[in-house]
Amino acid sequence: MYPRHRYLILQNISSILVRSCTSLSARHDPGGCSPDLAEVRSKLEKIVGASKNWGEHRKAVNERASLSNQLVSNQEDLPYRRMKDSYLEAYLPLGSQPNLREKYLNVHQHIRFGRILEDLDSFGVLISYTHAKTDGPSSPISIVTALVDEIDLVKNVIRPDGDLKFTGNVTWVGKTSMEVKMHISQYLDNAYNPVLDATFVMVARNPANKGAAMINPLKPEGPEEENLFKQGHLNKIKRTKLKETSLLRTAPNEEERKIIHNMFLETLDMQTVSFHSRLLPENSVWMEDTKLKSLEICHPQERNIHNKIFGGFLMRKAFELAWANACVYGGSRPYPIAVDDILFQKPVEIGSLLYLSSQVCYTEGNCIQVRVHSEVVDPATNQHSTTNVFHFTFGSEKEVKLVIPKTYGESMLYLDGKRHFNASTM
Repeated sequence: MYPRHRYLILQNISSILVRSCTSLSARHDPGGCSPDLAEVRSKLEKIVGASKNWGEHRKAVNERASLSNQLVSNQEDLPYRRMKDSYLEAYLPLGSQPNLREKYLNVHQHIRFGRILEDLDSFGVLISYTHAKTDGPSSPISIVTALVDEIDLVKNVIRPDGDLKFTGNVTWVGKTSMEVKMHISQYLDNAYNPVLDATFVMVARNPANKGAAMINPLKPEGPEEENLFKQGHLNKIKRTKLKETSLLRTAPNEEERKIIHNMFLETLDMQTVSFHSRLLPENSVWMEDTKLKSLEICHPQERNIHNKIFGGFLMRKAFELAWANACVYGGSRPYPIAVDDILFQKPVEIGSLLYLSSQVCYTEGNCIQVRVHSEVVDPATNQHSTTNVFHFTFGSEKEVKLVIPKTYGESMLYLDGKRHFNASTM
């Protein structure tokens, strides 16, 4: 089941902006005025004044620190922006540039979704900087991805023989954060066909990326844009409530407690009449046997414009590990359905050791919910810190086995996975 109603909402957003933004083009030729994804990254480097070489990064950091005097303390001192002011298009010419296509292909001759996550992250940041544009050559604020609220896929597979068009804009703004909605479509059969919709939350920081910074307020125009803005505010309230009802803070509700207790009773060995004697039901797998882990060394090559590890790189590595886990678990090639609730808790420093641990935490029919925990270790101090928790929903080509928790902690993972699955497939 796919959340197509969200696509229809995002499609309405695109139609609103197309009507109001005269610079848009109906072309599919990537050689026009809109940038490709490589140019998106170049634009970001210019906006921030990022160093071209790792050896010069300290100089760039010192130069950015001098921009602090351009920040304002009150949001009222910044001019209002409109939704169409931040609207951008960018192209990924997979169909027209075979050499570029090689970077995005997987062994099944389909597009690597992890690469698309990287591009979405860069594109979302550029949209945010476009909203907060200044007259100077470099922006005094640092914009980073705080949360991937949701990514809904309309298509199971992205084909390699059609150009991709990225569109998006800012739809809601607080004081230091903003919500960015993006849409990807693919040019096939002489028309653009929807691929996915995404909602990211970005935050503005000071030039040193160590404190909050004010961003331009957003002024919606007309009832449709006002509804979009209100929805962004409701999304913020929803995220706050979800945080308050997290299983790390509150007990499961009555229905969830019954689910866990019934699963516990179904795994008891009635011949021994012991709470410690457990039997695995038929066509099931213990959750403890569904783990898959990896390790990444965080090299300077993967740094972002702020000289931290690029968030898109983290998402790609987490997705590929989750995909591999779902592939092993389901016994067939999985396809992504949704990505949601990726919270970037802290930046990953260059030189860190990145531990990624994936686990199947919920299954239903032919769907697999995979959770990936990201942890960094400082080799010098051996200090461990959680940086991200990723949630991925996959579909399998055939019905999969049920995953069964054995401990209380695993039961909480099961319920958390069920919550994310239900949210992504509503």
